[in-house]
Amino acid sequence: MFTGEYFHTFDSKGRIIIPAKFRGELGESFFLGKGFDNCLFVYPNSEWEVFLEELKKLSVLSNEQRKFTRKLLSGFIECSMDKQGRILLPPNLRDYCRLKDEAVVIGVLNRIEIWNREDWDKYSDDENMDFEDMAEKMTELGLNI
Repeated sequence: MFTGEYFHTFDSKGRIIIPAKFRGELGESFFLGKGFDNCLFVYPNSEWEVFLEELKKLSVLSNEQRKFTRKLLSGFIECSMDKQGRILLPPNLRDYCRLKDEAVVIGVLNRIEIWNREDWDKYSDDENMDFEDMAEKMTELGLNI
């Protein structure tokens, strides 16, 4: 399970360090791609396979479902870390979430997300995102913690 928030900078080659806490669970190879809210998603192979099984349930006969699957999967690549725990983010993925100098790497249960630092700060400090109000709504959905 991935949890936590880590701040890192990119090196001159566009590589970013994956937190040591995440490396073992992530494994030697994993899938990296365009997520939602202008961030990147990183899935270990085991979770990627679960995700693909869910996508296979979508119908090729549905135009909307075909578009969604194409758009989503075309934004993912398989990649791996170097010996220092860094991954190279391709230019198209860096452009997608406006990654320049500083990024935030967060753990979100079964995946890792990589955010532009400014976007993450804005997202997590949003006045409309009242954590207690969200928690109340989660109990209405049956989440009891």
